[in-house]
Amino acid sequence: MKLLTRILLISFATSLMAAETNFLSRGQLFSEQFLAGDTGGIWNAMTPEMREALESASKFSEFSITVLGRAGEPGQILNEELNEHQGYYIFRQIRSFGKVEQPIVLQWSFDPDGRIAGFYIRPLQRPPSDLYEEYQTRTQLHLPFMGAWHVFWGGRNRSDNYHVDYPNQRYAYDLLVIKGDVSHRGDATKLENYFCWGEPILAPAGGTVLVAEKSHPDQIPGEMDPLNPPGNHVIIDHGHDEYSLLAHMQQGSILVNSGDTVTTGQVIGSCGNSGNTTEPHLHYHLQNGKIFGEGHGLPAPFTDYLVDGKTVKKGEPVKGQIISPTRK
Repeated sequence: MKLLTRILLISFATSLMAAETNFLSRGQLFSEQFLAGDTGGIWNAMTPEMREALESASKFSEFSITVLGRAGEPGQILNEELNEHQGYYIFRQIRSFGKVEQPIVLQWSFDPDGRIAGFYIRPLQRPPSDLYEEYQTRTQLHLPFMGAWHVFWGGRNRSDNYHVDYPNQRYAYDLLVIKGDVSHRGDATKLENYFCWGEPILAPAGGTVLVAEKSHPDQIPGEMDPLNPPGNHVIIDHGHDEYSLLAHMQQGSILVNSGDTVTTGQVIGSCGNSGNTTEPHLHYHLQNGKIFGEGHGLPAPFTDYLVDGKTVKKGEPVKGQIISPTRK
């Protein structure tokens, strides 16, 4: 590649990344302002067409007050994402609220000049019944860690697992280590204070490594990276169109490369906090696609493990359980 062409490509990629970061920050800012009832800055950032559709700044403010009155206090952010579509950037935030059981979606659309060209807020709609609900997983999966871990999200109901609203990771688990009802000691901003930080992550079954992404930094707890949702991650091909995804691993810890063959229980890396994550944990799901976000999530039952000290021959862990492998 000629040097000038390479410089132009690097310059274009850098500009694109800066634009994405800017639109991400704007989406986060406007979401917080709307939920705080501070709608003046939002109104000023809207296109003329948006203002005309909403009629007046006072009516938009009244709308914000009405929404917060019905939904209650904003709670935990469950997910954030930014996508580009035909020159527009779409920011989407999903979060819980105090008065409603169902999570709520806030979505902002930005034109190329950064003005707000679209906005909606509404309850998250669950996708239609899943084609893979009765799917019989062929790979014999084992827990991808050692010791006792807490199931933070897991199960087939929305109340147990927010992932059910995403077809490509519908049966996913978020797993971390809890001691005395907390996930860390001391200062919550320090990664090394989290009990699961640096813990070995294991291959849940044998197969071939398709993806071994290692380049992403670990986030400060509380900060998220929606532009790189899985962060450092490994995807393993088990055959039968079944692929394991293990995400949010520690930068510099992944021990395998694309094309490597792995065996059940082999250490592939360490638990980290890279990607779209609020604190160190392991995200695991089984899918029928070869890359993150591709295809459908598949049921992921594990074999021979303990739930709160009791042996389970085969099952799907559920939110709130403490699970550990039977192997030493």
